[in-house]
Amino acid sequence: MVSSAKLENLNRATKLVKEAAEQKAKVVVLPECFNSPYGTKFFPEYAEKIPGETSQVLSEAAKECGIYLVGGSIPEEDGGKLYNTCMVFGPDGSLLLKHRKIHLFNIDVPGKIRFQESETLSPGSSYSVFDTRCHLLVYPGAFNMTTGPAHWELLQRGRAIDNQVYVATASPARDEKASYVAWGHSTVVSPWGDVLAKAGSEETIVYADIDMQHLTDVRQQIPLHTQKRHDLYKVTAIQEG
Repeated sequence: MVSSAKLENLNRATKLVKEAAEQKAKVVVLPECFNSPYGTKFFPEYAEKIPGETSQVLSEAAKECGIYLVGGSIPEEDGGKLYNTCMVFGPDGSLLLKHRKIHLFNIDVPGKIRFQESETLSPGSSYSVFDTRCHLLVYPGAFNMTTGPAHWELLQRGRAIDNQVYVATASPARDEKASYVAWGHSTVVSPWGDVLAKAGSEETIVYADIDMQHLTDVRQQIPLHTQKRHDLYKVTAIQEG
């Protein structure tokens, strides 16, 4: 549960990270905007530099626990602009990656919800990749009470199936008193589209095993990688990774 006190949020996140590590988790994922309330009016107030207070806390937690830590996201301030930024730390506490959200979330459903990240935040200008085969997609996300029941699980299962990878999502717990009410239900989905683990709306830790043999079996049983039509289409990046 995210409160209005940043230090309290950081302490709670650290406690949960350590609890997950004690259960032998090797990769731990925090939710989107875990250190502050999620809302356009809060981003300027809670934004900080990287490196800064939150990055230091996450680095120390990753090093102490010897884990890979996907630090959800935080409001970042840089050069007079605000970003929704995710940091990833290695088992030695080093910052492996800093990714600024490229596609900002804007929604306007009459009578239900209007929320425009772009009113306050700036989009990132680069993507973040590692030169390695992909086995797990991780999404810290704060879907709401409109998009959550409609799209949350559906999108995860779809991405898992069409990419033949594991998908893990981390959502803030639901707080009915918040100005932006998160859907919750952090989830892990298999490459076959099965939901392996799913939280309720409350604050909790979700555990799941990433079975590499199962992933290999799925890719052999439905060999999508051999069916690409390079004579008809290609996916290219405009910007170098």
